[in-house]
This record gives sequence, structure tokens and C-alpha cells, in this order.
Amino acid sequence: MLKINSIYKTFNKGTINEKRALNGVDLELNEGDFATVIGGNGAGKSTLLNSICGVFRVDSGSIVIDDVDVTRLSEHKRAKYLGRVFQDPMMGTAADMWIEENMSLAFRRGKKRGLKWAITNKERAMYKEMLSMLGLGLETRLSSKVGLLSGGQRQALTLLMAVMQKPKLLLLDEHTAALDPKTAETVLDLSEKFITEGNLTTLMITHNMKDAIAHGNKLIMMHEGRIIYSASGDEKKQLTVDDLLKKFADLSGEEFANDRALLDK
Repeated sequence: MLKINSIYKTFNKGTINEKRALNGVDLELNEGDFATVIGGNGAGKSTLLNSICGVFRVDSGSIVIDDVDVTRLSEHKRAKYLGRVFQDPMMGTAADMWIEENMSLAFRRGKKRGLKWAITNKERAMYKEMLSMLGLGLETRLSSKVGLLSGGQRQALTLLMAVMQKPKLLLLDEHTAALDPKTAETVLDLSEKFITEGNLTTLMITHNMKDAIAHGNKLIMMHEGRIIYSASGDEKKQLTVDDLLKKFADLSGEEFANDRALLDK
């Protein structure tokens, strides 16, 4: 479902601020794979996701989603293949629009525009049913502005909108990092539910090593723009946080530099 072949990305090339963010990344995900991505500060995790989305154009290499080479496609042309949830709960939704209007936009993503864009009663009933799965009472607030929701409610709604059309690839960019622990756990449990039930191919960046081990069937560790370690199957299930810290030190020659990850240890 996702095949990344030797991608490189350098920012501010030829200047004193030159920074190689991706340094020959190779990655393959089969349909239904759920890969978690960890790494220290500046490892290239978010640059990898932004390159897949088309926010950044890679300098070389290729990105293929479901046998479609998207390497040179614009960001908006890639959108029909992707679902994404950002770290900031304020992103991914329109604050001044109603809940049902936001869901309507997500439901129509990638479809041809026409004159019949009004929300039908059948459609509204579907939205209520979907929202009830969140367990947050939002199914009774279809006409509430999204900007009035709490951060956790908004992030859960963004997640629901991201999976509505069963994207070829779901990208979760530290999507629980800005939430309090209890709300983060709720959103992560919902993520697991939607991914499993929809058999969604997923790439999730997280600073929490426990979450990286507990969720998904693959784990990827990045450092200085490269994948330095990956684990799957029984190897991944048997990992501990201390194992990951030791592997990072052995493979990179450095101590793991991410304060949030160490605090969550």
C-alpha cells in the first residue's frame, strides 16, 4: 500500500543552515499494516509524513501509494489517497462551521462537485450513528460549531473525519501529544478501533515509547533522517522501553534525546 524508495530531503541547501532531514529512507507497508514511528528530536519523523503528504517535495527517490506514484503530485492531488490527524487539535477541522458541515466536507472529499451538496436527512442520520461511536455525546450536537468543542472532542472528530472514506493510508502525527493523559488514551483507543475495523494501513508518529510498543504490528526507529531499526511480529511484542533506549544508543552512538519520551518512560 505504501512503498518509499530511497527518499532524500535537504532544507536550505547550499547555505550555512543546510539540514538533511531525510537521508535515504526506504519503507514498505502492506495493506492493513499499522506502523508506529519513534525517534529523537530532529530525527525526520514529521518530515517523512509531510513528504508523503506532498507538503514537502523530496529531492530524490519515490513515493508510491497503492501502485500510484505520487512523488511529483501536488498536495491536493494526493489528498484523496490520505487521511491525516495532526498534533494540534485545532487543525483538520473548520472552527466556524457546524459539526455536520465539517463531516459533510470529509464525506465529499475526492468526489466531483455539483449542485446537490445539501446535507440530506439520510446523511445526517449516518453522521449521528458515526458520532455515537465516539461516546462523547456529539451525535446530539450536529449544529454546534466545532470551535466550541474541547481539544479531545475536536481531535476525536478529526480522527473520525480522516477515516470516513477509508483512505489508502492514514497518517497520525503525534495526534495525542497535546491532550491530557485520559483524553489521549480515549483518542488512541478510538484510533485502534477504527484502524482494526477498517483494516487501514497506518503510519503513526508518537513520542510515547510505551504506545509505540503497545500499538500496531510494526515499529520503526528513526535517527538523523534514516531508519536505523525496525521490528515486527514477536520481536516487537517482546520489546520494552529499556530495550528501545538501548537499541537507540547502540545503533546511533547517542543517548535518546526526547524529553517527552523519557518522561513517559
